[in-house]
Amino acid sequence: MSKTTWKGGTLLAPVPVVLVSCGTVEKPSALTIAWTGTISSDPPRLYVSIRPERNSYEIIKRSGEFCVNMMPSETVRKLDYCGIKSGKNEDKLAKQKLTALPCSKISAPQIAQSKISLECKVVDIIPQGSHDMFIADIVAVNVDDSILSEDGKLKIEQAGLITYAHGAYFTLGRKIGSFGFSCKKKRTKNISVKDTKTRKKLKK
Repeated sequence: MSKTTWKGGTLLAPVPVVLVSCGTVEKPSALTIAWTGTISSDPPRLYVSIRPERNSYEIIKRSGEFCVNMMPSETVRKLDYCGIKSGKNEDKLAKQKLTALPCSKISAPQIAQSKISLECKVVDIIPQGSHDMFIADIVAVNVDDSILSEDGKLKIEQAGLITYAHGAYFTLGRKIGSFGFSCKKKRTKNISVKDTKTRKKLKK
């Protein structure tokens, strides 16, 4: 196998594309972010990396709160717009017809069109060069009822979530496995044979 070596760069992919909302329901702001991820399960904790020149940076730094909105693929054009344009010059959410809704644990809003919204409280801010990393506890999770089964289980494959890789947007494809499937033992079926005809069929 032959490989070509490039200099170091941000080519870890795919990564999630999320809309990070902040401010208040009355005066919301948001920006699209791909530099985000889980960093702890106990406590549930994630990070978002934001350039200091972005309008939402100071809002989040002052309030210590934000909401990570996982959006469906049909909103990708709106997401791209919110990542390019600045909230200093216009109300991006209103222009893109995205609706701010109250959260349960924080003052920052969630986005009505999101399938999953993670309410977050900042615990640390770490400068990382071009971006500052906001580390935050996930204090509540809001899930759209459309991706829940009748018994309340999450059907995330129906959320149409978006990823980002090398300058392009993608939606999630087919499922190819589940956590731990490589180590699961194969189940053996215990067949109870009661009549002679069934026994003869199995012997054949």
